Amino acid sequence: MNPSVAVQDDDGATPAGRGALLLTIGLFFLWGMANNLNDILIAHFRAVFTLSDLQSGLVQSAFYLGYFCFAIPGAIVMQRFGYKTAVVQGLVLFGIGALLFWPASLMLSYGFFLLALFVIASGLAFLETAANPMVAALGSAATAERRLNLAQAFNPLGSIAGVTLGATFILADERAGDVAAASAVRLPYLVIALLVFAWAAVIVVTRFPAVATRPSEPDARTPGAYGKLLASPRYLAGVGTQFLYVGAQVGVWSFLIRYVAVELPSFGTQRAAWLLTLSLALFMAGRFVGAALMARISGARLMLIFAAIDALLCAVAAFVGGPAGVAALVLSSALMSIMYPTIFVLTLRGLGPLTKPGASLLVMAIIGGAVLTAAMGFVSDLGSIRFAMLVPAACFVGVALFARLHRDTAVTAVTA
Repeated sequence: MNPSVAVQDDDGATPAGRGALLLTIGLFFLWGMANNLNDILIAHFRAVFTLSDLQSGLVQSAFYLGYFCFAIPGAIVMQRFGYKTAVVQGLVLFGIGALLFWPASLMLSYGFFLLALFVIASGLAFLETAANPMVAALGSAATAERRLNLAQAFNPLGSIAGVTLGATFILADERAGDVAAASAVRLPYLVIALLVFAWAAVIVVTRFPAVATRPSEPDARTPGAYGKLLASPRYLAGVGTQFLYVGAQVGVWSFLIRYVAVELPSFGTQRAAWLLTLSLALFMAGRFVGAALMARISGARLMLIFAAIDALLCAVAAFVGGPAGVAALVLSSALMSIMYPTIFVLTLRGLGPLTKPGASLLVMAIIGGAVLTAAMGFVSDLGSIRFAMLVPAACFVGVALFARLHRDTAVTAVTA
């Protein structure tokens, strides 16, 4: 593809394009389910293995380390064979990781569970590296932000399904060290594995448009492509902002159940998990509302407003606590909704043939979920879970600053 040519407006309008878009949107649902089951696992493993907040936070560390390690391999596959091949390989790894939960539960090994999560995340790294820029490429550049926000709206729907599945089947028994409690993870992850493998089979037999199957231009496949990206302050600012945002989002959701248990002890772990479900429902609603608002206001301006409010809400959780703090954290999810896809599109705009390697480094920035969640656990162990919420508060300030720099960004082409 000529890097100076924008993606054609009808890329997503043909029957093949519509089918590809629908199947790709399904991927957002699947990885949302896997991502937010981790929030249930943190609470569950903390009881089963008698862990500290820092130790239980290793669930997210192992998970997002997988993203960090496999984003570039995913980009290499995508560059050489196209988006579709990278997606299929990602789904296969995802399914294998889910199946590993069965032997991990039989061995009652926390380390084996972390390995299984690492394998799942390696597959998700392939999926996110390919799916986000593919959605942006399958249609008009002028509507890329709205299209990706709408696709991402199905991510929290998967998250809600994951948390519901986990709260129903995993948190039903919280007896520390009990083999029966550890085995509660088997059924949810077996269901996920079967669903993922079935989705991969459907994608294999479905015809995708050329933009989803052709390799990148030769110049974008060389190591020099990453050198060019790393020399761009604008691009690096986007990667850093994604690191901060993902860390804030994952941290708030990972420790919401723990926060509720401390601030509202009468709630209990399982009821607190339903508050997490409410948070995810608000997050999903925020995606649809945000996509609609972007018809009238730029994504960067909207993100500036939302990030500033989220910083204040996390400060309320840190300094006020109690019912007000819990309400503030739950509400913050609605305003997080537009941030990931908006940062993604703003950072990739104008990269031309560097779009695919550019997407891989943005996905690697998801390591923020590992680093900053562990940091929150460390702060919590030293002080309190309340003050751990200052970590996401600071992150949202960083997102707001990035949005302020881009608030007047003009729409340019997102190329494949």
